[in-house]
Amino acid sequence: MKKTKKLIKNNIGFLYILPWVIGFAAFKLYPFASSFYYSFTDYILRKGQAVTRYGLFNYQEFFTNKDMLKAFFVTFRYAFMTVPLKLLFALFVAYILSFKIKGVGLFRTAYYIPSILGGSVAIAVLWSALFQKQGIINGILGAVGIAGPSWLGDGNLALFTICLLRVWQFGSAMVIFLAALKGIPTDLYESAAIDGAGSAIRFAKITVPLITPSIFYNLVTQLVQAFQEFNGPYIITKGGPNQATTLISLLIYGQAFQRFQMGMASAMAWILFVVVGALSAIAFASQKHWVYYADEVAK
Repeated sequence: MKKTKKLIKNNIGFLYILPWVIGFAAFKLYPFASSFYYSFTDYILRKGQAVTRYGLFNYQEFFTNKDMLKAFFVTFRYAFMTVPLKLLFALFVAYILSFKIKGVGLFRTAYYIPSILGGSVAIAVLWSALFQKQGIINGILGAVGIAGPSWLGDGNLALFTICLLRVWQFGSAMVIFLAALKGIPTDLYESAAIDGAGSAIRFAKITVPLITPSIFYNLVTQLVQAFQEFNGPYIITKGGPNQATTLISLLIYGQAFQRFQMGMASAMAWILFVVVGALSAIAFASQKHWVYYADEVAK
């Protein structure tokens, strides 16, 4: 009995984390491992449907299917359009709000709100209404004598419209940039000003190098989010026109929950996982060339 009590006392920490371990194994680890297994099968999500094939055929079909490859490259276009625009806009607004201006707290709150609301279905529906052919945006353009384009009917414009929705949700990146800007010692700016450095030089030589850790963090997180985007293109354009806004996430959803081809959906999910992991690895490998941490600057 004493040995049992002593054993429990010495391992009480494991009991505390046991609920998390069970939840992780059931809802994270098992789906992760099973999706990898199913990606090599013809598993169909139907009652009584057995697996009959094993192999690389799902991956082979993906890399030989024009529609799937097109969705893959559309996803790349979406990510590499959205992420730079979002980071630039977030940094621009954060830089302005870092100064002492009247009502700055209200402005910070107002600019952050889209990050809370932007991923909702209601906002996507509203965005669709704004950019319809006879929507509010074209109505405003028509009032000043400009013929509004078909925002959702033209392939390039439709993708750009979806990108704008993600860029509009710049609040979370802005808050991180704002915190980084507030952490820069003011004496550095004062010393540079005494040496005759202008605002542009101070921003390029002091501000940007000292906030590169925040830039790097925002770059990786926003890149991962962009490759997983689903709500905007699904609700606003349904992947159209002519698959111009069909991201890889929409294809995964279609294969899994419309065609019930879980084997193919799992393979596509793993391809997306590898691509995002590779891009993240490249970003981490490159940081030694352009990211400056506080301890390195001190040296």
